[in-house]
Amino acid sequence: MKSIKQSYKIKAPIARVWQALVNPNIIAEWSGSPAQMDDKEGTEFKLWGNEIYGKNTKIIPEKLLEQDWSDSSFAEPSFVRLELSEQDSITTINLVQDNLADDRVDDISDGWRVYYLGPLKEFVEKI
Repeated sequence: MKSIKQSYKIKAPIARVWQALVNPNIIAEWSGSPAQMDDKEGTEFKLWGNEIYGKNTKIIPEKLLEQDWSDSSFAEPSFVRLELSEQDSITTINLVQDNLADDRVDDISDGWRVYYLGPLKEFVEKI
């Protein structure tokens, strides 16, 4: 099993970036798809027409979002950790996703950039 590590610098306050990660109405705006999500531990979430689903396992508001993360091709959930920090009104998100099948790493890594954190960054920087 393999891991993905990525980092994003977003020119926006951490509170705005956090809301774009956990507020289903804002997620729907930047993703173009309905979302079920909140900022509570134990919440089950669904994204992209239920293609991505899982559970929030640890939450520290505006600092940490940890999730069990799956799609229909996963034999078992992967583990996603999004750590946030802010300096001079620039928010950094450090992403780690563990427990990925070797043949899925490139596809999932691209997915974070193209469909998830890339579009989130563009959206949050515009508002």
